[in-house]
Amino acid sequence: MRVAALLLGAGRGERLRHALPKALVPLDGQPLIAHALATLEATPEIDLVVPVVPESEQRAFESALAVLHDSGKRWPCVPGGVERQDSVAAGLRALPEDVGWVAVHDAARPRVRVADVSRVVAAAREAGAAILAVPAADTLKRVRDGLVVETPPRSECWAAQTPQVFAVDLLRDALGRAAAEGRRGSDCSQLVEALGAPIRVVEGDPGNFKITAPRDLALAEALRVTDS
Repeated sequence: MRVAALLLGAGRGERLRHALPKALVPLDGQPLIAHALATLEATPEIDLVVPVVPESEQRAFESALAVLHDSGKRWPCVPGGVERQDSVAAGLRALPEDVGWVAVHDAARPRVRVADVSRVVAAAREAGAAILAVPAADTLKRVRDGLVVETPPRSECWAAQTPQVFAVDLLRDALGRAAAEGRRGSDCSQLVEALGAPIRVVEGDPGNFKITAPRDLALAEALRVTDS
């Protein structure tokens, strides 16, 4: 069964304070989405990549991607939904029947590495589900109404990244149950976790951070210079 990647770029990114949709904001002369797209297309284990984009900006995304080198893995842009899991569901509906595995990746994580994508896909094939994550560097607190209610052991805390890779049927089941119960998750693994399914954790790279605020974009620009 083939492996597809859903490249999620439908978010507006208000915290980035930019006139463009976040995934079209330039980084090193190319839109954010182009960097993750190139990595996914270069990953041998990924057979096809489906960009999921804002419906109102679909033509702008199609134009931006049309000028990029096409490895032959890229599928047409799919309009996303209001919430993240709506966009994931839209991407799943666009997949051909011979896709058995799906890697969900944020377009706002432009620094993901081919080797890490390969490792998390391999782990998912063994376990049914796998995510990239990095160990928490700081002590974390659970807070309610401005007061600390718990300090979980730092050794047990990891910061989730993407890609997150799942058997297609498992992710469909997780999305369907969440929709039936009116639940929203901050990532796909939270929805799969609610099914009681095991999720393998693969240690990623701290450089695979998400572009959320202007300082993140500035850091990514600086790291591009350092990398080169």
